[in-house]
Amino acid sequence: MTPEGIILAAGLSHRSGDFKLLRMLNGRTVLECSIAGMAAVCERIVVVGGFQAERLKPLLAKYPGVELVFNPDYAAGMFTSVKTGVRNVLSDSFFILPGDIPLVPEAVYRLLAAAPGDIAVPAYRGRRGHPVHIRSRLIPFILAWPDGSTLAAFIRHRTFATVAVAAEEILLDLDTAADYQRLIRRREDHKVDCGG
Repeated sequence: MTPEGIILAAGLSHRSGDFKLLRMLNGRTVLECSIAGMAAVCERIVVVGGFQAERLKPLLAKYPGVELVFNPDYAAGMFTSVKTGVRNVLSDSFFILPGDIPLVPEAVYRLLAAAPGDIAVPAYRGRRGHPVHIRSRLIPFILAWPDGSTLAAFIRHRTFATVAVAAEEILLDLDTAADYQRLIRRREDHKVDCGG
């Protein structure tokens, strides 16, 4: 079975000042760019919504392989969205990507999927980033992990493979206005494709 994807899209966007996943990157929203990179490898993607989830429905309706699920506990932290996502996984393994990391190239997903072990984490010049690839046999352990914890804390308590990649995009998220400008420049300068 091919891996499935989980995109975390439930956050409150406090630091960005607006609903950052609907900002535009050269004709496509940030969320659509996140979907595009993952869709090249995953036939099914679960987007976990929370804050303003109703705004995501019309956007995602045009993507037949993408399913929106709602996390009613989103205000309690990102790990509750991780749990919501993994409860909907049907495949043998899955990727988890925060929705505000929109430029991850297809090659990163393929390298992670081919890595041995239960968890694979990409690293660019020694700095670990996203997405992570996890075998579905770990889902019960994720669901048993405390809601107030983090995915990073869960991974640190497991054995994982670090996969060196040449893509700085695994580190480029969107929290501030400066981050947004950097993503726009990155897509323009490096001709990064996010489906637009």
